[in-house]
Amino acid sequence: MSADAQTPAEPRPKAEAVVLVGGRGVRLRPLTLSAPKPMLPTAGVPFLRHLLSRIRAIGIEHVVLGTSYKAEVFEEHFGDGSDLGLHIEYVVESEPLDTAGAIRNVADRLTADDVLVFNGDILSGVDLAELLDTHRDTAADVTLHLVKVDDPRRFGCVPTNADGRVTDFLEKTENPPVDQINAGCYVFRREVIDSIPNGRPVSVERETFPELLASGARVQGYVDASYWLDMGTPAAFVRGSADLVLGNAPSDALPGPTGQALVLTGAKVAEDAVVDAGSTVGENCEIGSHAHVSASVLFEGVTVEDGAVVERCVVGAGARVGAGAVLRDVVIGDGATVGADCELLAGIRIWPGVELPPNGVRFSAD
Repeated sequence: MSADAQTPAEPRPKAEAVVLVGGRGVRLRPLTLSAPKPMLPTAGVPFLRHLLSRIRAIGIEHVVLGTSYKAEVFEEHFGDGSDLGLHIEYVVESEPLDTAGAIRNVADRLTADDVLVFNGDILSGVDLAELLDTHRDTAADVTLHLVKVDDPRRFGCVPTNADGRVTDFLEKTENPPVDQINAGCYVFRREVIDSIPNGRPVSVERETFPELLASGARVQGYVDASYWLDMGTPAAFVRGSADLVLGNAPSDALPGPTGQALVLTGAKVAEDAVVDAGSTVGENCEIGSHAHVSASVLFEGVTVEDGAVVERCVVGAGARVGAGAVLRDVVIGDGATVGADCELLAGIRIWPGVELPPNGVRFSAD
């Protein structure tokens, strides 16, 4: 080989992924006081693990996590990603950069031509391989996963033409012209990521995508009616976890056999207790005689005493629910105690370590 011969360039990987997990999860407090939202136990494992398993299933091996709030928690749990068959890198946002700004912030870690980008709090059944194929087959600059919803008024909507090209980005309106919305999952051509302004907040919906449309770039829509859920509220979090356990939402990361419930290692459930509707009972929990846990998520070390009822709730690690207590649609923080015969209803949130007295105290957010 001559002295000036060039070493052949390494082939680029077929695609990479970016997952944006920097949010503070304010709507899920007090659960997110101790852990970022994507790390909350969901059907027995951190929520992010379900998404990472789906990314790996389509052959992607390199994932960059865009972190901010409690950034160290992600690396402590996932490390380099090798136990998932991944190579995971971490990039910390020192200040909020919005969605496009956060994508641009990780650009120096990317080498592939096509980059899948995910909001880290969305539970979805979209066919990721087909989404990527659509992006390539249409030679798109950006492809958006668009999902059809029953009531698009709560969201901005995204119209497309007969070729599937996006024609506009519309804010929330009482009379949306289409029922398809931005589902928080994209495929970017690498050059588009490099064109996003660096070092400042940039919104994909208000700046990046409209500017691409105005420039004549091809912004493609991939429209489907697959399972889709924004996990940002307690009610949605409970529903999403239950749907994973019941098999309504896809995942290869479930840590044990399911059915009507997922009961993890070391948990003790009385023979006459009922645990159903997709509930998860965390490690070393105890469920007492004649208790009923329905469509709920119990983190590790929770005690539900005899005769208590827990429906559509999230109960934090080490919390205790007293005998005969009734909890419906509430959040109990880590280490809190709900006294015997208390009744908590409709959106009540109990902060970590709080102790509610027994004897029939009734609380409701209504």
